[in-house]
Amino acid sequence: MYEERPSRLVGAVVWTNTPSAPPGTLPVLPDGCMDLLWREDRLLVAGPDTHAHVPEGPPVTWTGIRLFPGTAPALLGVPAHELRDRRVELADLWTASEVRRLAGRVAAAAQPAVALEELALERAAPPDRALRRLVAALAAGRAVAETADELGLGARQLHRRSLSAFGYGPKTLARILRLQRALALARQGVPYADTANRAGYADQAHLSRDVREFTGLTLGALLS
Repeated sequence: MYEERPSRLVGAVVWTNTPSAPPGTLPVLPDGCMDLLWREDRLLVAGPDTHAHVPEGPPVTWTGIRLFPGTAPALLGVPAHELRDRRVELADLWTASEVRRLAGRVAAAAQPAVALEELALERAAPPDRALRRLVAALAAGRAVAETADELGLGARQLHRRSLSAFGYGPKTLARILRLQRALALARQGVPYADTANRAGYADQAHLSRDVREFTGLTLGALLS
């Protein structure tokens, strides 16, 4: 069963996913975010995805904090593009002794989710206002070029900053956020053609192609 709540860290979400009965594994879809993860006695990091990720191995309880797009690199000290489409041990990014200390702290906590959130709150850097404005604009369906002009950023500068913050360029981020808008509408029961139009796609076929590219599934199969 999956549960989530808003975090005290601005824009982040704290979540827990426990094995269900009967067991079933749902793909993790690209959303522009990175996650700090706790699994049994291990701390891990989920980098920014460009396609659906299907967890491997036997079902176990996962706890995580999904960080607002663009904020994880400052917390982790690693550019996002180095973690694109990867799951890595936190000890690969920080010193082993520090990670052992933090893992012990989370393991000893009555609520691992709360301990993980505290860890993130302690390490988080002040938000980059320009990047937050970029995410907000693209999430609302604004064009990349128009948004870059409003932020006073040239195309190359915006691309460099996006690679470091999000793991890919601004156009890919815009497509992923558009996909999330479409999925939210479709889950509400909005007809696919209307979903495509309201989310900013040229037509329903365009929506179908993007869903297939990013998730490997049809929209119907994904929603079912």
